[in-house]
Amino acid sequence: MSDMWLAVLVFLAAYTAIVTDKIHRTVTALLGGCIVVVGGVISQEEAFASIDFNTIGLLIGMMLVVGITRQSGVFEYAGIRAAKLAGGRPASLLVVLSLLTAGASALLDNVTTVLLIVPVTYAIADQLRVSPIPFIFAEILSSNIGGTATLIGDPPNIMIGSAAGLGFVDFLVNLGPPVLVILVFTLALLLVMFRRQLQASPQDIQAVLQMDETQMVKDWALMKKSLLVLALTTVGFFLHQALHLESATIALLAASVLMLVAGESPEENLLTVEWPTIFFFAGLFVMVGGLEATGVIDFIAVKGLEVTQGDLLGTGMLVLWLSAIASAVLDNIPFTATMIPVLQSMGEAGALPLESLWWALALGACLGGNGTLIGASANVIVAGLAEKKGDHIRFMDFFVVGFPLMLLSIVLSSLYLYLFFWR
Repeated sequence: MSDMWLAVLVFLAAYTAIVTDKIHRTVTALLGGCIVVVGGVISQEEAFASIDFNTIGLLIGMMLVVGITRQSGVFEYAGIRAAKLAGGRPASLLVVLSLLTAGASALLDNVTTVLLIVPVTYAIADQLRVSPIPFIFAEILSSNIGGTATLIGDPPNIMIGSAAGLGFVDFLVNLGPPVLVILVFTLALLLVMFRRQLQASPQDIQAVLQMDETQMVKDWALMKKSLLVLALTTVGFFLHQALHLESATIALLAASVLMLVAGESPEENLLTVEWPTIFFFAGLFVMVGGLEATGVIDFIAVKGLEVTQGDLLGTGMLVLWLSAIASAVLDNIPFTATMIPVLQSMGEAGALPLESLWWALALGACLGGNGTLIGASANVIVAGLAEKKGDHIRFMDFFVVGFPLMLLSIVLSSLYLYLFFWR
């Protein structure tokens, strides 16, 4: 019993520290994981066993691929091409950049995508002499929506896929359709909300059309090699189940090949990995492993089944809406890490078909991040980038736009899950 209370107290303290952001979340997670081991809740061997190395490997591999690809300038090139495709018109540009952001977030990850897209957005908005805020808001929302569609688009999906044995195609087939519908509704409403700010003079539009995107490419050879490896990696994700290979193996193989053909030193390449994020995941997995080992997870699962009386529709709606609201005010990564073993225990205790519950968790955790400015890592990163450009995005400014659109996306998700899984 003492081990159980220690595991719970450490997890709650770490969660509070992560939410308040008083201590860096990586330090918090590592310290919490170490306390769980030092306190005797689990052994060091059990701690290492609780770390999902498929998630860790997939993140490292994709970070390496994206980091090397970024050096070629291809993302800046794509941004200028998108502006020209939109004819330089602000409303059309918002749609094109949002679609580019959503697509890139599905194939890369949403944090990396916004880091690449936002600077380009500011450059184009300056040329058009329009406020960048409508574009920034649209890109935040689109990154989280697009990342929901695939295994690798958002960290919660990576964790769910690894725990549930779900592949790239599983996510794309089951989450792709509702994500497309949600994205269309979201963009349509954003165009209405920001219609007065999406106006530019003919002279400024012409200036954007005259920008030379080829000047953005720093290394054409590297760009071609990177795009080829990225395309083959995507094919690998589609086929990894048929090939009997984990997604982490595909990502690490792609990273290794790209490091080989890029010709740079491994030290330079490895600096592109966001190591604080990797160690954050490791510490988090250990803390959740402590909750699992002491029976806390099983207890929560049993109580959840008592509330819904084992009904699939009730359980699914509870998972979806709880995930969405919690992810709007908390970080969706530790929440997902906690919910995964809860669902697994629910499946064992109540004989519920788990697949639709995994989709409910993925939709809730990923889309819920659009509710507030602190709901997802991508949101916080974009706010920081805007701050450096002199645009202070206040919590309530984003909330009045993001929260209603997030609720709409969860309503649409509820309808989709009911019609195709729970009816």
